Amino acid sequence: MNTISIPCTLAEGAVLPEYKTSGAVGCDLCAFLSQPVILQPGDRAMIPTGLAFAIPSGYEIQVRPRSGLAAKNGVTVLNTPGTIDSDYRGEVKVILINLGKEAFTVSNGDRIAQLVVAPVTIGAFQPVDSLDQTERGAGGFGSTGVGKK
Repeated sequence: MNTISIPCTLAEGAVLPEYKTSGAVGCDLCAFLSQPVILQPGDRAMIPTGLAFAIPSGYEIQVRPRSGLAAKNGVTVLNTPGTIDSDYRGEVKVILINLGKEAFTVSNGDRIAQLVVAPVTIGAFQPVDSLDQTERGAGGFGSTGVGKK
């Protein structure tokens, strides 16, 4: 795997993102809270992290859910994947939503999401009179079938 240096500022007490295994692509992102946040079923909240990044040009950081949090508690990242652009220098916050059936408490230091650093390609969009034809055409949203073969 490739490694790229990403400068990061931390509020006092914030937790630096950390990869938990040698093969992990996502690193854990932790909550930075002065007091716990209780998410009732259906509630959403922006959870601060106390972190800001200087992402190199040509890269983004994607904010993704943690699978265990989603599977065990029904808590996930609302705008998945969220994108942190290379020119953003503010604090990273995570929009969590509780899709579970019970209240969920987010406490300071809890691992709430994961970050994936990814290269980006910028599109140069060109207006044309028509598009080439494909087998699929304009079919979408289940046009190839839903569910079983």
